[in-house]
Amino acid sequence: MRKLLNAQKGGALQMRAAHSKYLRRFKIGALPTIFLLGLIPLGQFHQACKTASPHSPERFSIRWTLDQTGSHKLLVEVHGIDAASLDRLRDSRWQSADWQRLLSVYAGKRGSTSEQNLPPMLGSYRVEASVLLFESQFAVEPEAEYRAVFYPAVLTGEDGEPITSVYQPPSRDSSPTTVVSHIYPSADDLPENLLKFYVHFSAPMSRGRIYDHIHLRDSAGKQVELPFLEIDEELWDPAMTRLTLIIDPGRIKRGVRPLEEIGPVLEAGKSYTLAIDSAWKDGAGVPLKQSFEKTFKARPADRKPVDHRLWKIQPPPAGTLEPLSVVFPEPMDSAVTLRSIGVTRNSKDSIAGKIGLEDQERRWTLIPDSPWQRGEYKLLVQTAIEDLAGNNIGKTFDVDKLEALKKQSGSSMSVTLTFEVR
Repeated sequence: MRKLLNAQKGGALQMRAAHSKYLRRFKIGALPTIFLLGLIPLGQFHQACKTASPHSPERFSIRWTLDQTGSHKLLVEVHGIDAASLDRLRDSRWQSADWQRLLSVYAGKRGSTSEQNLPPMLGSYRVEASVLLFESQFAVEPEAEYRAVFYPAVLTGEDGEPITSVYQPPSRDSSPTTVVSHIYPSADDLPENLLKFYVHFSAPMSRGRIYDHIHLRDSAGKQVELPFLEIDEELWDPAMTRLTLIIDPGRIKRGVRPLEEIGPVLEAGKSYTLAIDSAWKDGAGVPLKQSFEKTFKARPADRKPVDHRLWKIQPPPAGTLEPLSVVFPEPMDSAVTLRSIGVTRNSKDSIAGKIGLEDQERRWTLIPDSPWQRGEYKLLVQTAIEDLAGNNIGKTFDVDKLEALKKQSGSSMSVTLTFEVR
């Protein structure tokens, strides 16, 4: 919480560590608008509300809850708003600053009175049923105190006292349980022009300062300097359980200054360890149960396009739920491959089922929901599928995107492989 107080003194644009998550995000100008709703601006909303019945402060109440999905986000509900005003809120085109004039939620140190100049928390606003709801963008901090201020006057345009409510989150179990469940690629020999790592966690994680907890070291234990493309918009999946780490492309692509002046991140023939330290906090604000390391050896660079003609399709027997398998001559990018391949029958019926990757991402499988029928099937593959070096079907990662688009103009964005189930 000391970071929170220091950040307040510096102003909103200098709050790098305040509230450990949301105030750091508040600093980033590239963030999208928190939430947009409706059709009318704030000034017109005042005029419309003056025709409604006056609101007495006693009618309103503020209730606090925590999201039950495991994200530990804060939910603030305002009850007692009349139906006509709720309808106007539902149809209003308000941006975050407009919503904050009606309802603002703040975070501060418990028992402190020095946080009055804090900017409101980031989050989304919406009307659900008969309540106005605010949902925080990030998880609550157990040691913090939260304050919600509702301004009924915004509904009527008339003078009125704001309604304030204070909330202290319950303490959470501080016993670490979250672990790194896997790091992809699974192989222990990787091309020196490897493009990405995927770090999977057993539970939702927290945002912010992720690179403080990720280390790439050589065989002597020396840390590789700035190996990753460090961007403000951390590349989490929606569940906050998978993080994408992109190795600096400038140190991969040939003819680019960082590669020529600094050198590659990985060098063929050398061994490395990707380490995740246990100080990294999960979505509940609790450190990881243990550290995690992946050791691998770099092999020569892979600068050849993906060639789907070398894939081997292993059809399943008809009338069974046995998996369809596609065997690749090399490991593939796990996340991109899982979303780049589909199967159809009669060129229209998509085959539903459970897809997966095996053998260190050298084998793609599909277990169907219904038994296979005899006949011809088509394997549809997006040409954007990637190998570990970011090479696609028909182009290498080294190729300039504009040049690649020119080459692909008029060509299909997918390829088809045919197989038969007997």
